[in-house]
Amino acid sequence: MVKPWHIQAVEHYKLWLPVTQKLSFRKFIEQSDLLEELKYDFNEKAELRHTETHGPFAFNYYKNVLERNSKRYWALGHLLEQYIYELLEKVCKLQKVYIPSEADKEPRSFFFMSERALSNHHSALLVLLQDHGVFRAGQWSQQAIIHHGLQHGSQIPCIQMALQAHYDVIVLNPNDNFVDQQTGKEWKGLLTQNVEFSSRKMFQTESFFSLQESLQCIPKRCSNTPEEHMAYIWDYFISKTEGKDVAFIVHGYGGLVFMDLLVQKKWDVMSKVYAVALIDSEHHVGHQLGSDVQLLEWIKQHCREWVTSPKPLDKPATTVLKKEFPTVSAGTEKHNLAPSSSLQSIFKYFRKALKAKAANFSRVSMVTRSSTKRKQSA
Repeated sequence: MVKPWHIQAVEHYKLWLPVTQKLSFRKFIEQSDLLEELKYDFNEKAELRHTETHGPFAFNYYKNVLERNSKRYWALGHLLEQYIYELLEKVCKLQKVYIPSEADKEPRSFFFMSERALSNHHSALLVLLQDHGVFRAGQWSQQAIIHHGLQHGSQIPCIQMALQAHYDVIVLNPNDNFVDQQTGKEWKGLLTQNVEFSSRKMFQTESFFSLQESLQCIPKRCSNTPEEHMAYIWDYFISKTEGKDVAFIVHGYGGLVFMDLLVQKKWDVMSKVYAVALIDSEHHVGHQLGSDVQLLEWIKQHCREWVTSPKPLDKPATTVLKKEFPTVSAGTEKHNLAPSSSLQSIFKYFRKALKAKAANFSRVSMVTRSSTKRKQSA
């Protein structure tokens, strides 16, 4: 009997809990200047809790002072970003790969992948493509991590499930598009009143676009946009793999990015990718794929979407706007919780899709061998 997704998520957290105790989030806070303002750590259920009161995160630390509370929240997000990078490397044993590969004296982006992701030809490859936001690699939603815990907002339960199922993994970092020379100085002193920070809008939303507008930043080559980041990693890494069955999990804006990749690299993507799980996606088939019959048929056969809905998990949720491929409920009405709530169902879908591909390959091989024998006997 398959265990419910929320029980699986907690169990997966317990698998790496001993390691995270050595790499506790509290240690990251202690190395900053925010020890008094951020008395938080993750408990045994991977929930962010106050170390003294054990209560959830409270935004209004400075009574009704929006700007200072917003800066404190941004500082917490920055620390979470660094903490999860550490977990990806130390817990999930993923490698940090800088791009572009040949650059070393300019701002660079990076992503994470399992050690044999490009060389292990006997395993499937899972690619994680997140929504747009101020969050980075390893996160589905920073807000979900803060308010619901690592098992809901981080990608670590998903990565652990994939590794246990003998997938190799690539964790993209599509929102790492700019570098700001002042950021390193600002986040450490965010709570001092004399620090100026331009846009409150940045702290009130996880929008990639508000971040872009808020800071005077230097763009990172080959990763100016999520689309460019995805295309570079496809061209220089994923497309280089031979004989691998590739699957994608894409959330929100990540769906639009994947469809852009499909249009730009049509035959390569269609030949390598066996399944795509879209989660509350922002793609638009009409605008992006147009009337391309081959692409429309391909997504019908290889894509499935989990959308926010009051319906139970996996119940049909097709609408007039979303009918190009099977669409089912994610089991939640909250966009930032949809990845964790649909995780178990997505891996079940991948297993069926991979089995169907193997069966189809066997049928094709049998037909080819039979045809060859007839020609030889003739």
